[in-house]
Amino acid sequence: MDYINAFWVGGLICALVQILLDKTKLMPGRVMVLLVCTGTLLGALGIYQPLIDYAGAGASVPLLGFGNTLWKGMKEAIDSDGFIGLFTGGFTACAAGVSAALIFSYIASWIFKPKMKQ
Repeated sequence: MDYINAFWVGGLICALVQILLDKTKLMPGRVMVLLVCTGTLLGALGIYQPLIDYAGAGASVPLLGFGNTLWKGMKEAIDSDGFIGLFTGGFTACAAGVSAALIFSYIASWIFKPKMKQ
C-alpha cells in the first residue's frame, strides 16, 4: 500500500504543477521557486510532515519536499544555535542532496558530451 500512496500523491503533485505550467504564463524557474517556498510554508505550518508520513517518497521527493527539508533544517539549527541557525540550518539539511545532484550531473556531462543548441 505504501507504493500506491507514494504513486498517487506524487502523481497528483506533478499533475497539479503541470496544470499550473500549462494554464499560467509562469516560467518553469518561477514555478520551481514557488514549489520550494510552498513546501517551506507547509512545513512551518505542520501540514507537510503528515503528508510525508502518509505518502513517503511521493511527497518527499518533489520540490515541495525540498522546501520542507529546508524548513526542518532551519528549525533544528535555530533551536540549537539561535539566530545564526536561520542562515546555516537549510544548508546543513540539504547538503548531501545538493552535492549529489552536482556531482552526478558533472559526471553525466563527461559521459554524454553536451553541446550548445543552435
